[in-house]
Formats: sequence, structure tokens, C-alpha cells
Amino acid sequence: MSAKQQCLLREASHQILAGGSAGLVEICLMHPLDVVKTRFQIQRGTSDPNSYKSLRDCFRTIFRNEGYLFVNGILGFYKGILPPILAETPKRAVKFFTFEQYKKILSFTSLHPGLALSIAGLGAGLTEAVVVNPFEVVKVSLQANRNAFAEQPSTFGQARHIISTNGFGLQGLNKGLTSTLGRHGVFNMIYFGFYFNVKNMFPAFQDPTLEFLRKFGIGLASGTISSCVNIPFDVAKSRIQGPQPVPGEIKYRTCFQTMAVIYREEGYLALYKGLVPKIMRLGPGGAVMLLVYEYTYGWLQNNW
Repeated sequence: MSAKQQCLLREASHQILAGGSAGLVEICLMHPLDVVKTRFQIQRGTSDPNSYKSLRDCFRTIFRNEGYLFVNGILGFYKGILPPILAETPKRAVKFFTFEQYKKILSFTSLHPGLALSIAGLGAGLTEAVVVNPFEVVKVSLQANRNAFAEQPSTFGQARHIISTNGFGLQGLNKGLTSTLGRHGVFNMIYFGFYFNVKNMFPAFQDPTLEFLRKFGIGLASGTISSCVNIPFDVAKSRIQGPQPVPGEIKYRTCFQTMAVIYREEGYLALYKGLVPKIMRLGPGGAVMLLVYEYTYGWLQNNW
């Protein structure tokens, strides 16, 4: 193997390891808010008998009803965490690695550097969506389960049930793929484009603490703005992948059809259900991911 090939392999391995670490840290810290977000997104308004009155009511109800001991009450907020843990390492590795590769390819074009960053983010998001969608189907189906943590099916049991019932296709383990593509594509286009463009606009601080806070603030804004823009796709994804209103009947079929049904029956604001817990998760979570990636990648470059 030539020295150039060794250098490229080393760089790729650093990007993959740093991206995987970023995803694992983010999911372990922020998963409870993802459970709450999904619960809000799959409820169909005040007529839903399981409707939560508020964010506080959702937290309290999950804690009280889905665990019989304190630790199990906490575990209720970690329903469906195994699929994202299994997915986060390869998913974020794919996300950051492909972003770097798309960015490198686009650097040879005549595109403005700022626009190239956004397009690279879009490409990374679409690639990530294809990898993660089966895990999302299993995760959402587990998060929608309101039984106590000890009584819910296992992750692998739920996956086997989905496959045996509907297979691997767009009605089974890849249900909601178009909405997942929209969610991840739009999010990452803004997420990477905003973060790196804004970060390059402001000079870095010499003080490590101030520099950390600068990056965290930009990452927080990046995650928050991205979440506000892409949430209609997220709501559509949760409705398609979650339980249908009438057993045996498929009401939510495709991404834009689902958005149209929600808008017609529940109003425009229903497309923004779960926005608060989503921002609470992906605002700081988005900052955490970028910082873990940057600092881990920098450490690996210097020490390995």
C-alpha cells in the first residue's frame, strides 16, 4: 500500500471513529426527549384518549405508568434505545464520513464554498437516512408502546414481528423511507451548512473555554434551526411508522399524503407536534455531536 493510500485510509478511519463516538454520546444523553417527541407526534389531537395535556404531563405519565420502581420509571424514557444505539455508531459514522467526502468532491466544482457545504450536508443526510430507516421503524414502534418497560417486547422480537408481518419493503422494515429521506436531507443541509458557514465568519478564540462555548453556541443554533425546518417530515415519519388510527387500515401512506391529511384534519400546527422536545434534544444534541466529532477527530489526528 502506498503512502498516499495509507494517509487516505487513516483519515477515513478517523472520520468514522469520530462520527460514531459523536452519535453514541448524543443518543445516550438525549434519547428520553426523543421518546417524548414521538409520543406527541403520534397522538391525533384532543380526541385521542391517550392524549397528553402538556410536556410535563407526558413526562409524569411515562414515569408513573410505565415503570413500577424508580429505575424502571426512568427506563420508560429509554424505550426503543437499542435500535438507535445499534444504528448511531454506523449512522453518524456514515453521516460525518460522507459529509467529508461530498465536501471534498464539491471542492472541485465552481460552486460557492458556502453552498457546497449545504449540498454536502444534503448528500450526507440522504445517505444517512437509507442506513437508519429500518432502525427508526423498530424504534418508533417500541416508543409508541405504552406498557411498562418490563412488559414491552424486546428490540429483536419487535424487529422479527415487523419482518414476519410485512417484510423488508416499504410496508415493513423500510416503511416511511421517503419521509426519513426528507427529514435527514433537510436537517443536515441546514445543520452542516449553517454550522460551518457561521463558524468560519467569526474568528476563533485563543482561550479554549471561550472557543468551546463559541462552537457550542453555533452548534446549538444550527441544531435548533434545522429542527424547526424539518419537523413536518419528522411528524409524517412518526405517523407512517407508528400505529395507524384504525387497526387493519392504513391511513398514513406516503410523506406528502400524510402531511396533507394531518393539515386537513388537525390544522397547520399539528405538523409541528413534538417541536419543543425535539428542540430540547437536537438543539444541545446537535451541538454535542459536532463538538464530540471535532474534538475526537482532532485528537485522533494528533495521537494516532
